[in-house]
Amino acid sequence: MKEIPSTYDPKAIENPVQEKWNTAKAYAAFPDARDERYVIMMPLPNVTGALHMGHAIDNVMQDLLTRWHRMRGENTLWMPGTDHAGIATQAVVEKRLLELEGKTRHDIGREALVERIWAWKDQFQERIIRQQQSMGCSCDWDRHRFTMDAVCARAVRETFYRLFRDALIFRGYRLVNWDCQLHTSVSDDEVYHETVNGHFWHLRYPVIDPRPGEPDHVTVATTRPETMLGDTAVACHPEPAAELERQIEHLKERLAAAPAKEKKALEAELARYQARRESHIPTLEALARMAREGRKVRLPLQNREIPLILDEWAKPELGSGCVKITPGHDPNDYEVWQRHQEEIDIINILNDNGTLNENAGAYAGQDRFAARKQVVADLKSQGLLERVEDREVEIGFSDRSKTPVEPYLSKQWFLRMGDVDGGVVMGRGTAKQFTAPGLAQAAMDAADPAWQSPSGRQVAFHPDPVRYRNTYHNWLAEKRDWCISRQLWWGHRIPIWHGEFTMRELPDLLNKLEKYDPESAWVWIDDEHGHKFTLAEAKRLPESATKYEVQLCLRTEADEQNYGAALEALGLIQDPDVLDTWFSSALWPHSTLGWPDPATAQVNEGQSTTAAVDGNSDTLSYYYPGSCLVTARDIITLWVARMVIAGLYNLGDVPFTDVFIHATILDGKGERMSKSKGNGIDPLDIIDLYGTDALRYVLCDMQTGTQDIRLPVQAISPYTHNPVDLATAKHGRSVFTYICPESGKEFDVLGTLPDIPSAKIISDRFEIGKNFCNKLWNAARFAMMNLDQQSFRSLKPAQLAPEDRWILSRLAKAVAAVSEHLGQYNPSAAINDARDFFWSDFCDWYLELIKPRMKDPESGAVARQVLATVLDNSLRLFHPFIPFITEAIWELLNERAPQRGIETALPQAGLAMLASWPAPHPNWEDDA
Repeated sequence: MKEIPSTYDPKAIENPVQEKWNTAKAYAAFPDARDERYVIMMPLPNVTGALHMGHAIDNVMQDLLTRWHRMRGENTLWMPGTDHAGIATQAVVEKRLLELEGKTRHDIGREALVERIWAWKDQFQERIIRQQQSMGCSCDWDRHRFTMDAVCARAVRETFYRLFRDALIFRGYRLVNWDCQLHTSVSDDEVYHETVNGHFWHLRYPVIDPRPGEPDHVTVATTRPETMLGDTAVACHPEPAAELERQIEHLKERLAAAPAKEKKALEAELARYQARRESHIPTLEALARMAREGRKVRLPLQNREIPLILDEWAKPELGSGCVKITPGHDPNDYEVWQRHQEEIDIINILNDNGTLNENAGAYAGQDRFAARKQVVADLKSQGLLERVEDREVEIGFSDRSKTPVEPYLSKQWFLRMGDVDGGVVMGRGTAKQFTAPGLAQAAMDAADPAWQSPSGRQVAFHPDPVRYRNTYHNWLAEKRDWCISRQLWWGHRIPIWHGEFTMRELPDLLNKLEKYDPESAWVWIDDEHGHKFTLAEAKRLPESATKYEVQLCLRTEADEQNYGAALEALGLIQDPDVLDTWFSSALWPHSTLGWPDPATAQVNEGQSTTAAVDGNSDTLSYYYPGSCLVTARDIITLWVARMVIAGLYNLGDVPFTDVFIHATILDGKGERMSKSKGNGIDPLDIIDLYGTDALRYVLCDMQTGTQDIRLPVQAISPYTHNPVDLATAKHGRSVFTYICPESGKEFDVLGTLPDIPSAKIISDRFEIGKNFCNKLWNAARFAMMNLDQQSFRSLKPAQLAPEDRWILSRLAKAVAAVSEHLGQYNPSAAINDARDFFWSDFCDWYLELIKPRMKDPESGAVARQVLATVLDNSLRLFHPFIPFITEAIWELLNERAPQRGIETALPQAGLAMLASWPAPHPNWEDDA
């Protein structure tokens, strides 16, 4: 028998245990005859870099659930994978290219940049997998997927083709968030806002030909003066006096209901509103009258006439009561333009790099921020700058480049989210096919407990169902079309060939396109107003001067190889854009399983097939829909909602029934952990210092409902190897370098300064986990030192001493409690009940009570059998939480007591990972 080490050393056991699991392929999942199955699809880590503590808690929660359900005998699949993370990965590689070689992507070209990104992906995907395996992730590694591998890429093209065929994907000019550094659109969810010190510039626009008694100018205010070059109107309220009175009455109601501490501020606001009756309303009434007459003002610097219009976006209680309208560079003004398209124009004054274009007149070619200063100076010199007001303003920044985003008018591809005439067929061609009003509404219904699902399944959020369902519902309820195109080179390229043609050129082209099989190539013809026509409808279009855009989507990569060159010869070019990363991520729950056809999915060499084997089902029909998604709350809208949409659209069923929202990791000050902030913890640093199980134990212990987790952090000085409190350490040359108090030397906390040693960021909170693992090891060691090839015999209750019956009763109650808590997604309560049983009942009481019996042949034998059985069940109970130490002790226990049990022998297992979950034993419960 192996000697039992006197102390627990995680570094000595974790690698051998991992090797045992890998050799036994204990993670492997294959369809079989079992009806009970449990499926988790891993939230995809980006291949932008290594994992952090946010990934750690996400992975630990998933592994906890996976191991628990596997031990319960369910056919369990945890699907691992990584995300190509289009904009994030390209931004990292481009930055590296510029720093190391002084080149941009345009210097090396598309093919060379993509080749470099693939090399980056290979490097960091391998690192990520090593990190996940170090954390004990029991995924089926033979099914690892990447969102741009052949299996996933085929699903992306098939979904795009179907959506395009159903006229749910369209191309049009819209106002988007534009990253001027990366030269691409970014979604609302990829923009973060910060409040900065800024200004309100109050500008004067002269009225053209003012009549006696009329105002000779209009005052408007802006935080971005350069955008006035693209103004196309000035708006005032249609009923300024009546609207101001409505606001006054509303303020009086608020004042009457307000607590005493708020009354003073409301009274001041009311007085300001009332004063505007005389100071502003006469002018605003005059301007409203002038707007009804079709009067205009002169746009300064551009010398362009623009109309006064009436719109309720102008608020008579705010500012001058009038607003400048810049539809091409402000989302609110864009909505005003949509209401007044026959009255006003829309103008774009920006190039994609943030410089001003020819529409900016004399300012063309200037950077937007340089132009801002020049515009202000020129307005001041002409006497048209009324005043400048210091004010805090909220600025949107791109999450990837960290630069200010610009609202930008751009032609993009969109996915229609709102309701459509005739509805949208969901799960077309499947047994679960149904019609929904639109994509967003289908996903909203899927999380409504009252919805009668065709499959009988719905999506439920845990552990705070109302809060998280509202987040999900409120975002979808906006039904905003999703901009799915990105002006990048890394990602799934949009499989559409398009070109503009006149009415004279169209007939010949249409005749040639008719030869293509619509099952391989779907064609839409769009006019200038976005109306779509089929080939047959386009042939009947009347003669006109209108230009038409022909759009053809090729269904598969083989179709592209067969027809791409021929389409280019016809004057159609492939769209250069790639799809938003979230498009492919939305398909993750079913693309990974081989959809649309598992039998023909081309998996990588050495990977498990998705096809049916040995008469069993294929992976898609067996493992879809999944069971649970474990994720953070910040991607409920970005990812959860879109996966529900994709699952319903492609298969007619939700991709999972439960969504477990885990806590967010914060530092001791309550700030979100991030490597870029210098407060991020690398899980491997914790593992190196405390062991994997200590990390897992603490994360499980702190996962309490909706509360975020605070982890006070310290740095381990690279000079003294002692902890340094970052709050007291003096700053060095930057906010991410500190002075070690003991050595007086500077150290780096980001690992990005080559000339300065780096410190590990750790938290002593994990000492708790280390201490428990030591307790478990020592107690198990004591128990096993008293076991020597312990044999099994069936024991009746009368043969058990009172302390034996008591510990079995406590064990039965602990098993029931832990099972209940895990079923309710409450890991903290589960591990606390397990710990209390083991530490207090088993270690503090039972082990002490049986020591005197060990020398008695009969009583000692019974005690040893109960001891072995309780230790066996305890290891099973703890295994999902702390798998390495329990697996190591399990091997030792199998040597010393290969048969365990009380009335009947417990089922044996060579690995704790494959052992059964402790069975409920109500007959063991004894309150006496």
